[in-house]
Amino acid sequence: MVDTIIENDIAAATKRVRDRYAAANPNSKAAQEAARAVFPAGNTRAVLGYQPFPLTIANGVGAEVEDADGHTYVDCVGEYSAGLFGHSNPTIRSAIVKALDAGIVLGGPNLYETSFAAAICDRFPSIELVRFCNSGTEANTLALLAARAFTNRKKILVFNDAYHGGFLAFKSGGGASNLPFDFVMADYNDPATEGLMRKFAPDLAAVIIEPIIGAGGNICATPEFMRMLRTTSHEIGAVLIFDEVKTSRNGPGGMQEWFGIIPDMTTLGKYIGGGLTTGAFGGRRDIMEIFDPAKAGTLVHSGTFNNNVCSMAAGVAAMTEVFTCDEAARFFARGEAFRSELNIMLAKRNVPLQFTGLGSIMAPHFTTTPILGPKDVPKIDKVLMPLMHMEMLMRGVLVAARGDIFLSLPMEKRHFDTVKEALMGFVDEHENLIVRHIQQSCP
Repeated sequence: MVDTIIENDIAAATKRVRDRYAAANPNSKAAQEAARAVFPAGNTRAVLGYQPFPLTIANGVGAEVEDADGHTYVDCVGEYSAGLFGHSNPTIRSAIVKALDAGIVLGGPNLYETSFAAAICDRFPSIELVRFCNSGTEANTLALLAARAFTNRKKILVFNDAYHGGFLAFKSGGGASNLPFDFVMADYNDPATEGLMRKFAPDLAAVIIEPIIGAGGNICATPEFMRMLRTTSHEIGAVLIFDEVKTSRNGPGGMQEWFGIIPDMTTLGKYIGGGLTTGAFGGRRDIMEIFDPAKAGTLVHSGTFNNNVCSMAAGVAAMTEVFTCDEAARFFARGEAFRSELNIMLAKRNVPLQFTGLGSIMAPHFTTTPILGPKDVPKIDKVLMPLMHMEMLMRGVLVAARGDIFLSLPMEKRHFDTVKEALMGFVDEHENLIVRHIQQSCP
Protein backbone atom coordinates (compact mmCIF):
# COMPACT_ATOMS: atom_id res chain seq x y z
CA MET A 1 0.00 0.00 0.00
CA VAL A 2 2.81 2.40 0.92
CA ASP A 3 4.67 1.56 -2.33
CA THR A 4 1.54 2.36 -4.33
CA ILE A 5 1.09 5.70 -2.59
CA ILE A 6 4.71 6.72 -3.25
CA GLU A 7 4.57 5.56 -6.88
CA ASN A 8 1.42 7.63 -7.28
CA ASP A 9 3.31 10.60 -5.82
CA ILE A 10 6.12 10.08 -8.35
CA ALA A 11 3.61 9.74 -11.18
CA ALA A 12 1.95 12.97 -10.07
CA ALA A 13 5.30 14.79 -9.92
CA THR A 14 6.18 13.47 -13.38
CA LYS A 15 2.83 14.63 -14.76
CA ARG A 16 3.34 18.12 -13.34
CA VAL A 17 6.72 18.56 -15.00
CA ARG A 18 5.43 17.05 -18.25
CA ASP A 19 2.59 19.56 -18.25
CA ARG A 20 5.12 22.39 -17.85
CA TYR A 21 7.23 20.88 -20.60
CA ALA A 22 4.27 20.63 -22.99
CA ALA A 23 3.27 24.23 -22.31
CA ALA A 24 6.83 25.43 -22.95
CA ASN A 25 7.26 23.55 -26.24
CA PRO A 26 4.26 24.12 -28.53
CA ASN A 27 6.33 23.94 -31.73
CA SER A 28 7.84 20.59 -30.80
CA LYS A 29 4.36 19.35 -29.95
CA ALA A 30 3.06 20.48 -33.33
CA ALA A 31 6.01 18.84 -35.08
CA GLN A 32 5.26 15.56 -33.34
CA GLU A 33 1.60 15.74 -34.34
CA ALA A 34 2.59 16.32 -37.96
CA ALA A 35 5.08 13.44 -37.81
CA ARG A 36 2.37 11.04 -36.71
CA ALA A 37 0.74 11.47 -40.11
CA VAL A 38 3.73 9.92 -41.88
CA PHE A 39 5.69 7.90 -39.28
CA PRO A 40 4.48 5.04 -37.06
CA ALA A 41 4.43 6.54 -33.55
CA GLY A 42 5.59 9.83 -35.04
CA ASN A 43 9.27 8.98 -35.40
CA THR A 44 11.72 7.05 -37.56
CA ARG A 45 14.07 6.06 -34.72
CA ALA A 46 12.55 4.37 -31.69
CA VAL A 47 15.09 5.51 -29.10
CA LEU A 48 14.22 9.18 -29.69
CA GLY A 49 10.59 8.83 -28.66
CA TYR A 50 9.37 9.73 -25.16
CA GLN A 51 6.34 11.17 -23.38
CA PRO A 52 4.62 13.51 -23.83
CA PHE A 53 6.56 14.14 -27.08
CA PRO A 54 10.23 14.56 -27.99
CA LEU A 55 11.90 17.88 -28.56
CA THR A 56 12.38 18.77 -32.21
CA ILE A 57 15.96 20.00 -32.58
CA ALA A 58 16.38 22.93 -34.96
CA ASN A 59 20.16 23.46 -34.88
CA GLY A 60 23.34 22.83 -32.98
CA VAL A 61 26.57 24.72 -32.37
CA GLY A 62 29.52 23.36 -30.42
CA ALA A 63 28.20 21.46 -27.40
CA GLU A 64 24.74 23.04 -27.49
CA VAL A 65 21.50 22.50 -29.39
CA GLU A 66 18.43 24.66 -29.87
CA ASP A 67 14.91 23.27 -30.13
CA ALA A 68 12.05 24.37 -32.34
CA ASP A 69 10.80 26.71 -29.61
CA GLY A 70 14.12 28.52 -29.22
CA HIS A 71 15.33 26.87 -26.00
CA THR A 72 19.04 26.11 -25.76
CA TYR A 73 20.42 22.98 -24.10
CA VAL A 74 23.77 21.52 -23.17
CA ASP A 75 23.79 18.44 -25.38
CA CYS A 76 24.48 15.39 -23.24
CA VAL A 77 22.69 13.00 -25.58
CA GLY A 78 25.67 13.40 -27.87
CA GLU A 79 23.82 11.37 -30.51
CA TYR A 80 24.45 8.32 -28.30
CA SER A 81 28.22 8.81 -28.69
CA ALA A 82 28.22 9.71 -32.41
CA GLY A 83 28.31 13.40 -31.44
CA LEU A 84 31.81 13.29 -29.97
CA PHE A 85 32.91 16.31 -32.01
CA GLY A 86 29.89 18.46 -31.23
CA HIS A 87 27.88 20.11 -33.97
CA SER A 88 30.21 22.45 -35.78
CA ASN A 89 33.84 21.39 -35.66
CA PRO A 90 35.59 23.64 -38.20
CA THR A 91 38.24 21.09 -39.22
CA ILE A 92 35.69 18.39 -39.97
CA ARG A 93 33.36 20.85 -41.69
CA SER A 94 36.17 22.04 -43.93
CA ALA A 95 37.03 18.45 -44.89
CA ILE A 96 33.40 17.72 -45.80
CA VAL A 97 33.08 20.89 -47.90
CA LYS A 98 36.31 20.07 -49.73
CA ALA A 99 35.02 16.58 -50.51
CA LEU A 100 31.67 17.95 -51.68
CA ASP A 101 33.37 20.44 -53.96
CA ALA A 102 35.23 17.59 -55.68
CA GLY A 103 32.03 15.62 -56.34
CA ILE A 104 30.12 12.84 -54.60
CA VAL A 105 28.98 9.28 -55.53
CA LEU A 106 32.20 8.78 -57.49
CA GLY A 107 31.73 5.05 -58.12
CA GLY A 108 35.29 3.99 -57.37
CA PRO A 109 38.05 4.09 -54.75
CA ASN A 110 38.62 7.65 -53.59
CA LEU A 111 41.49 9.71 -52.23
CA TYR A 112 40.49 9.40 -48.57
CA GLU A 113 39.58 5.80 -47.74
CA THR A 114 43.09 4.35 -47.48
CA SER A 115 44.25 7.14 -45.19
CA PHE A 116 41.16 6.63 -43.03
CA ALA A 117 41.76 2.88 -42.87
CA ALA A 118 45.42 3.40 -41.97
CA ALA A 119 44.45 5.74 -39.13
CA ILE A 120 42.12 3.09 -37.71
CA CYS A 121 44.66 0.27 -38.02
CA ASP A 122 47.28 2.45 -36.33
CA ARG A 123 44.94 3.37 -33.49
CA PHE A 124 43.38 0.06 -32.46
CA PRO A 125 45.74 -2.82 -31.56
CA SER A 126 43.45 -5.62 -32.76
CA ILE A 127 42.85 -4.32 -36.28
CA GLU A 128 45.32 -5.63 -38.86
CA LEU A 129 42.87 -5.24 -41.74
CA VAL A 130 39.65 -3.22 -41.83
CA ARG A 131 36.57 -2.74 -44.01
CA PHE A 132 34.08 0.11 -44.00
CA CYS A 133 30.31 -0.07 -43.94
CA ASN A 134 27.49 2.32 -43.06
CA SER A 135 26.73 1.82 -39.36
CA GLY A 136 27.57 -0.01 -36.19
CA THR A 137 24.68 -2.39 -36.91
CA GLU A 138 26.27 -3.35 -40.22
CA ALA A 139 29.71 -3.63 -38.65
CA ASN A 140 28.51 -6.06 -36.00
CA THR A 141 26.47 -8.09 -38.46
CA LEU A 142 29.42 -8.45 -40.82
CA ALA A 143 31.81 -9.33 -37.98
CA LEU A 144 29.46 -12.12 -36.87
CA LEU A 145 29.11 -13.40 -40.43
CA ALA A 146 32.89 -13.41 -40.74
CA ALA A 147 33.27 -15.34 -37.48
CA ARG A 148 30.72 -17.94 -38.58
CA ALA A 149 32.40 -18.40 -41.94
CA PHE A 150 35.93 -18.46 -40.51
CA THR A 151 35.15 -21.06 -37.81
CA ASN A 152 32.51 -22.98 -39.76
CA ARG A 153 30.39 -22.82 -36.62
CA LYS A 154 26.93 -21.35 -36.02
CA LYS A 155 26.36 -20.33 -32.41
CA ILE A 156 27.05 -16.81 -31.08
CA LEU A 157 27.29 -15.96 -27.39
CA VAL A 158 25.75 -12.60 -26.49
CA PHE A 159 24.76 -10.92 -23.25
CA ASN A 160 21.32 -10.16 -21.88
CA ASP A 161 20.39 -6.48 -22.30
CA ALA A 162 23.21 -5.86 -24.78
CA TYR A 163 22.66 -3.81 -27.92
CA HIS A 164 24.73 -4.42 -31.04
CA GLY A 165 22.44 -2.66 -33.51
CA GLY A 166 18.87 -2.46 -34.71
CA PHE A 167 18.79 -6.18 -35.56
CA LEU A 168 20.95 -7.33 -32.66
CA ALA A 169 19.18 -6.07 -29.55
CA PHE A 170 18.91 -8.31 -26.51
CA LYS A 171 16.67 -6.54 -24.04
CA SER A 172 14.89 -9.33 -22.16
CA GLY A 173 16.69 -11.86 -24.34
CA GLY A 174 15.95 -10.39 -27.76
CA GLY A 175 13.02 -9.57 -30.00
CA ALA A 176 11.22 -10.41 -33.21
CA SER A 177 13.31 -7.96 -35.27
CA ASN A 178 16.63 -9.67 -34.44
CA LEU A 179 18.61 -11.55 -37.06
CA PRO A 180 17.83 -15.29 -36.97
CA PHE A 181 21.22 -16.40 -35.69
CA ASP A 182 21.63 -19.17 -33.12
CA PHE A 183 22.30 -17.18 -29.96
CA VAL A 184 23.51 -18.39 -26.58
CA MET A 185 22.48 -15.96 -23.84
CA ALA A 186 24.71 -15.11 -20.88
CA ASP A 187 24.69 -12.52 -18.10
CA TYR A 188 27.15 -9.66 -18.21
CA ASN A 189 30.12 -9.96 -15.84
CA ASP A 190 28.87 -13.37 -14.72
CA PRO A 191 31.67 -15.93 -14.18
CA ALA A 192 29.21 -18.67 -15.19
CA THR A 193 29.73 -17.47 -18.77
CA GLU A 194 32.89 -19.58 -18.94
CA GLY A 195 30.84 -22.72 -18.38
CA LEU A 196 28.46 -21.77 -21.17
CA MET A 197 31.36 -21.13 -23.54
CA ARG A 198 32.86 -24.53 -22.83
CA LYS A 199 29.48 -26.29 -23.01
CA PHE A 200 28.79 -24.96 -26.51
CA ALA A 201 32.44 -24.90 -27.62
CA PRO A 202 32.14 -27.34 -30.56
CA ASP A 203 29.69 -25.03 -32.36
CA LEU A 204 30.49 -21.63 -30.81
CA ALA A 205 31.65 -19.29 -33.57
CA ALA A 206 31.91 -16.04 -31.63
CA VAL A 207 31.51 -14.16 -28.39
CA ILE A 208 30.52 -10.51 -28.87
CA ILE A 209 30.67 -8.04 -26.00
CA GLU A 210 30.42 -4.31 -25.40
CA PRO A 211 33.24 -3.40 -22.97
CA ILE A 212 30.67 -1.02 -21.49
CA ILE A 213 27.18 -2.47 -21.88
CA GLY A 214 25.23 0.55 -23.14
CA ALA A 215 21.50 -0.17 -23.26
CA GLY A 216 21.97 -2.27 -20.13
CA GLY A 217 22.92 0.81 -18.11
CA ASN A 218 26.45 1.91 -19.15
CA ILE A 219 28.09 -0.67 -16.92
CA CYS A 220 31.76 -1.48 -17.39
CA ALA A 221 33.01 -5.03 -17.72
CA THR A 222 35.48 -6.10 -15.07
CA PRO A 223 39.07 -6.79 -16.13
CA GLU A 224 38.77 -10.31 -14.69
CA PHE A 225 35.71 -11.04 -16.82
CA MET A 226 37.35 -9.74 -19.98
CA ARG A 227 40.49 -11.77 -19.33
CA MET A 228 38.35 -14.88 -18.89
CA LEU A 229 36.60 -14.24 -22.21
CA ARG A 230 39.94 -13.78 -23.94
CA THR A 231 41.51 -16.92 -22.47
CA THR A 232 38.49 -19.16 -22.93
CA SER A 233 37.65 -18.04 -26.47
CA HIS A 234 41.25 -18.70 -27.49
CA GLU A 235 41.20 -22.17 -25.93
CA ILE A 236 37.95 -23.21 -27.64
CA GLY A 237 38.66 -21.55 -30.99
CA ALA A 238 35.83 -19.00 -30.88
CA VAL A 239 36.27 -15.49 -32.28
CA LEU A 240 36.21 -12.81 -29.58
CA ILE A 241 34.59 -9.61 -30.87
CA PHE A 242 34.72 -6.32 -29.02
CA ASP A 243 31.84 -4.07 -30.02
CA GLU A 244 33.62 -0.75 -29.59
CA VAL A 245 31.12 1.22 -31.66
CA LYS A 246 30.68 3.53 -28.68
CA THR A 247 33.52 2.66 -26.35
CA SER A 248 36.43 3.16 -28.74
CA ARG A 249 36.23 6.86 -27.81
CA ASN A 250 37.58 5.95 -24.35
CA GLY A 251 41.28 6.67 -24.71
CA PRO A 252 43.65 6.49 -27.68
CA GLY A 253 43.11 2.77 -28.36
CA GLY A 254 39.64 2.26 -26.95
CA MET A 255 38.71 -0.12 -24.18
CA GLN A 256 40.91 -2.90 -25.56
CA GLU A 257 43.92 -0.73 -24.84
CA TRP A 258 42.53 0.21 -21.42
CA PHE A 259 42.05 -3.46 -20.51
CA GLY A 260 45.26 -4.53 -22.22
CA ILE A 261 43.27 -7.28 -23.94
CA ILE A 262 43.37 -7.79 -27.71
CA PRO A 263 40.20 -9.27 -29.25
CA ASP A 264 40.16 -11.16 -32.53
CA MET A 265 37.85 -8.59 -34.13
CA THR A 266 36.69 -5.07 -33.32
CA THR A 267 33.67 -3.15 -34.57
CA LEU A 268 33.51 0.63 -34.81
CA GLY A 269 30.97 3.28 -35.75
CA LYS A 270 29.17 6.27 -34.28
CA TYR A 271 31.81 9.01 -34.06
CA ILE A 272 34.62 7.69 -36.29
CA GLY A 273 33.23 9.41 -39.40
CA GLY A 274 33.26 12.81 -37.73
CA GLY A 275 29.49 12.70 -37.22
CA LEU A 276 28.59 11.30 -40.64
CA THR A 277 27.25 7.83 -41.37
CA THR A 278 30.09 5.34 -41.00
CA GLY A 279 30.86 1.92 -39.63
CA ALA A 280 33.94 -0.27 -39.67
CA PHE A 281 34.96 -3.76 -38.68
CA GLY A 282 38.38 -5.30 -38.59
CA GLY A 283 40.72 -7.67 -36.85
CA ARG A 284 43.18 -10.44 -37.42
CA ARG A 285 44.47 -10.72 -40.96
CA ASP A 286 43.54 -14.40 -41.30
CA ILE A 287 39.93 -13.68 -40.31
CA MET A 288 39.54 -10.54 -42.44
CA GLU A 289 40.88 -12.34 -45.52
CA ILE A 290 37.51 -14.12 -45.58
CA PHE A 291 36.49 -11.01 -47.57
CA ASP A 292 39.28 -11.33 -50.17
CA PRO A 293 37.53 -12.15 -53.47
CA ALA A 294 40.77 -13.56 -54.91
CA LYS A 295 40.47 -16.53 -52.55
CA ALA A 296 38.03 -19.40 -52.86
CA GLY A 297 35.03 -19.64 -50.54
CA THR A 298 35.15 -16.06 -49.31
CA LEU A 299 32.30 -13.72 -48.36
CA VAL A 300 31.06 -10.93 -50.59
CA HIS A 301 30.81 -7.56 -48.87
CA SER A 302 29.22 -4.86 -51.01
CA GLY A 303 27.62 -1.53 -50.21
CA THR A 304 27.09 1.54 -52.38
CA PHE A 305 28.01 3.96 -49.61
CA ASN A 306 30.70 1.94 -47.78
CA ASN A 307 33.36 4.40 -48.94
CA ASN A 308 31.19 7.46 -49.48
CA VAL A 309 33.55 10.33 -50.00
CA CYS A 310 32.10 12.70 -47.39
CA SER A 311 32.33 10.17 -44.56
CA MET A 312 35.81 9.11 -45.62
CA ALA A 313 37.05 12.71 -45.73
CA ALA A 314 35.40 13.55 -42.42
CA GLY A 315 36.84 10.40 -40.86
CA VAL A 316 40.39 11.24 -41.88
CA ALA A 317 40.05 14.72 -40.39
CA ALA A 318 38.35 13.43 -37.25
CA MET A 319 40.82 10.67 -36.44
CA THR A 320 44.07 12.33 -37.51
CA GLU A 321 43.57 16.05 -36.84
CA VAL A 322 40.91 16.41 -34.15
CA PHE A 323 40.66 13.26 -32.01
CA THR A 324 44.36 12.53 -31.89
CA CYS A 325 45.81 10.05 -29.40
CA ASP A 326 46.80 12.89 -27.08
CA GLU A 327 43.36 14.45 -27.28
CA ALA A 328 41.70 11.07 -26.68
CA ALA A 329 43.76 10.60 -23.51
CA ARG A 330 42.89 14.09 -22.24
CA PHE A 331 39.22 13.61 -23.01
CA PHE A 332 39.08 10.27 -21.19
CA ALA A 333 40.62 11.84 -18.09
CA ARG A 334 38.18 14.75 -18.27
CA GLY A 335 35.22 12.36 -18.37
CA GLU A 336 36.52 10.31 -15.46
CA ALA A 337 37.01 13.47 -13.38
CA PHE A 338 33.50 14.72 -14.16
CA ARG A 339 31.77 11.43 -13.32
CA SER A 340 33.75 11.24 -10.08
CA GLU A 341 32.72 14.80 -9.24
CA LEU A 342 29.04 13.97 -9.78
CA ASN A 343 29.26 10.90 -7.56
CA ILE A 344 31.08 12.81 -4.81
CA MET A 345 28.39 15.52 -4.88
CA LEU A 346 25.63 12.93 -4.59
CA ALA A 347 27.41 11.02 -1.82
CA LYS A 348 27.79 14.21 0.22
CA ARG A 349 24.05 14.74 -0.05
CA ASN A 350 23.51 11.10 0.97
CA VAL A 351 21.24 10.66 -2.04
CA PRO A 352 20.78 7.09 -3.35
CA LEU A 353 21.92 7.97 -6.84
CA GLN A 354 25.15 7.17 -8.68
CA PHE A 355 26.65 7.39 -12.16
CA THR A 356 28.16 4.27 -13.67
CA GLY A 357 30.31 4.14 -16.79
CA LEU A 358 33.82 5.08 -17.77
CA GLY A 359 35.42 8.06 -19.44
CA SER A 360 32.92 10.13 -21.41
CA ILE A 361 30.13 7.51 -21.22
CA MET A 362 27.91 7.37 -18.12
CA ALA A 363 24.41 6.77 -16.79
CA PRO A 364 22.55 7.41 -13.50
CA HIS A 365 21.08 4.70 -11.29
CA PHE A 366 19.01 5.15 -8.15
CA THR A 367 21.06 3.08 -5.74
CA THR A 368 24.31 3.27 -3.80
CA THR A 369 25.08 -0.45 -4.07
CA PRO A 370 27.62 -1.69 -6.64
CA ILE A 371 26.29 -2.39 -10.14
CA LEU A 372 28.15 -5.13 -12.00
CA GLY A 373 25.52 -5.98 -14.59
CA PRO A 374 22.04 -5.12 -15.86
CA LYS A 375 20.55 -7.49 -13.28
CA ASP A 376 21.86 -5.13 -10.60
CA VAL A 377 20.09 -2.08 -12.05
CA PRO A 378 17.31 -1.26 -9.58
CA LYS A 379 13.75 -1.58 -10.82
CA ILE A 380 13.00 1.86 -9.42
CA ASP A 381 15.10 3.37 -12.24
CA LYS A 382 12.11 2.83 -14.53
CA VAL A 383 9.87 4.72 -12.10
CA LEU A 384 12.18 7.64 -11.35
CA MET A 385 14.03 8.08 -14.65
CA PRO A 386 11.11 9.73 -16.52
CA LEU A 387 10.93 12.34 -13.75
CA MET A 388 14.68 12.97 -13.80
CA HIS A 389 14.67 13.15 -17.61
CA MET A 390 11.97 15.81 -17.72
CA GLU A 391 13.55 17.83 -14.92
CA MET A 392 16.93 17.86 -16.67
CA LEU A 393 15.32 19.05 -19.90
CA MET A 394 13.47 21.81 -18.10
CA ARG A 395 16.78 22.90 -16.57
CA GLY A 396 18.53 23.19 -19.93
CA VAL A 397 20.30 19.83 -20.19
CA LEU A 398 19.46 17.44 -23.01
CA VAL A 399 19.87 13.87 -21.76
CA ALA A 400 18.63 10.58 -23.15
CA ALA A 401 15.24 9.40 -21.92
CA ARG A 402 16.90 6.41 -20.27
CA GLY A 403 19.42 8.73 -18.61
CA ASP A 404 22.57 8.19 -20.69
CA ILE A 405 25.11 11.01 -20.78
CA PHE A 406 27.73 11.27 -23.53
CA LEU A 407 30.24 14.07 -23.26
CA SER A 408 31.61 15.91 -26.30
CA LEU A 409 34.92 17.55 -27.10
CA PRO A 410 33.65 21.15 -27.26
CA MET A 411 32.21 21.05 -23.73
CA GLU A 412 33.62 23.76 -21.50
CA LYS A 413 33.49 24.40 -17.77
CA ARG A 414 30.22 26.31 -18.14
CA HIS A 415 28.59 23.27 -19.73
CA PHE A 416 29.74 20.97 -16.95
CA ASP A 417 28.53 23.50 -14.39
CA THR A 418 25.10 23.60 -16.05
CA VAL A 419 24.83 19.82 -15.85
CA LYS A 420 25.79 19.82 -12.18
CA GLU A 421 23.34 22.60 -11.38
CA ALA A 422 20.53 20.81 -13.21
CA LEU A 423 21.27 17.53 -11.45
CA MET A 424 21.37 19.11 -8.01
CA GLY A 425 18.23 21.11 -8.81
CA PHE A 426 16.46 17.82 -9.50
CA VAL A 427 17.79 16.41 -6.24
CA ASP A 428 16.78 19.51 -4.28
CA GLU A 429 13.22 19.32 -5.56
CA HIS A 430 12.64 15.59 -5.30
CA GLU A 431 15.07 14.24 -2.71
CA ASN A 432 12.40 13.33 -0.19
CA LEU A 433 10.37 11.51 -2.83
CA ILE A 434 13.42 9.60 -4.07
CA VAL A 435 14.53 8.56 -0.60
CA ARG A 436 11.02 7.55 0.47
CA HIS A 437 10.53 5.39 -2.58
CA ILE A 438 13.89 3.66 -2.26
CA GLN A 439 13.41 3.03 1.46
CA GLN A 440 10.04 1.43 0.83
CA SER A 441 11.44 -0.61 -2.08
CA CYS A 442 14.20 -2.17 0.02
CA PRO A 443 13.33 -5.47 1.72
